Amino acid sequence: MQVWAVAFASVVAFMGIGLVDPILPAIAEQLHATPAESELLFTSYLVITGLMMLFTSFVSSRIGAKRTLLIGLGFILVFAFLCAVSGSVDAVIGFRAGWGLGNALFISTALATIVGAAAGGSANAIMLYEAALGLGLAVGPLVGGLLGEVTWRAPFFGVATLMAIAIMAIAVLLRAPADRPEPVRLTAAFRALATPALGLLATAAIFYNIAFFVLLAYSPFPLGFSALGIGFTFFGWGLGLAITSIWGAPLLLHVVRRTTAIAIILPLIAVDLVVAGLLVHSKPALVTCIVVGGLLFGFMNTILTETVMEATDIPRSIASSSYSGVRFLGGAAAPPLAAVLAEHWGDTAPYVFGAIAALIAAVIVVSGRRLLARADTGHETAVDQAQAVLVGDAD
Repeated sequence: MQVWAVAFASVVAFMGIGLVDPILPAIAEQLHATPAESELLFTSYLVITGLMMLFTSFVSSRIGAKRTLLIGLGFILVFAFLCAVSGSVDAVIGFRAGWGLGNALFISTALATIVGAAAGGSANAIMLYEAALGLGLAVGPLVGGLLGEVTWRAPFFGVATLMAIAIMAIAVLLRAPADRPEPVRLTAAFRALATPALGLLATAAIFYNIAFFVLLAYSPFPLGFSALGIGFTFFGWGLGLAITSIWGAPLLLHVVRRTTAIAIILPLIAVDLVVAGLLVHSKPALVTCIVVGGLLFGFMNTILTETVMEATDIPRSIASSSYSGVRFLGGAAAPPLAAVLAEHWGDTAPYVFGAIAALIAAVIVVSGRRLLARADTGHETAVDQAQAVLVGDAD
């Protein structure tokens, strides 16, 4: 029951990433905001999530995993509700920042909790958790689209309601561990970034996340669909991402090394974005590129994060918080920049920008391959692979 409680909370928490996608045009129209202003709903959320991820290992080591989870979920509930009752786009942007704080506290602690609750890392429990993460990423846009047909406020009310259920489930069902975790230094995540391999991968992740969020956050505008149409489109995106992150990436890594896989997938992402930009005014072509992009991003999320986990001997909780914090900050810049580029140079420009970012990420990884030799020779347990999926899908 502990595992099911955390898994349910994970579905709801990860729904928040894509939830606003289908309602961005409606928010822009009804709150009299420009596309660039409405894209700040992603930026405020990602900036605070990224910054807090650099400190969450310090927080959870002091107050414990269960309290950290409950505080994080409480923040999500409160700020989702405040988003729903907001009267201006500036208010929604601000409350999404608070939502990001809660999300950082939750996702940074969830893996350790699920493994501990599963009494030694049961393979079935881990697969359940991976499925929960994929389900949240896929269902978020769909729920946003379905409820967004009623009003743009409805998806936020929906998340607040589901989060209240998740909080009660964790409060009642999850037992706090008897042993207190070893305290982590406040500066641990920053010190970790000074490690050459982790620093290199974090830099690559900045550019990778730009490509990721150009496709995710900007595409609802040129699609021109209703909220429901956007929701179904990004349900396909999220489903593809979940499938390849959970099953596709491990299969690929049986054939090639991690850095080789990165060198293959990132240029394919660039090609997909260029095609999306050139065919942006063809709705069937753009939908196809979005779904194909989800498949490619699923490979990259898991492979890139596995590389981070294996590239150094830094404790995994610290390495993941350092890396995730930086990559979220990279993604935060993409949505408003994409909107500004489209305003000045047309709808093709954001996708070209994202393609260039993906290629830069590939060059960084390939040029620093010597630093990543440890990651190419490392061997993972099932628990390690689950952690890679967790942190990868958290993006």
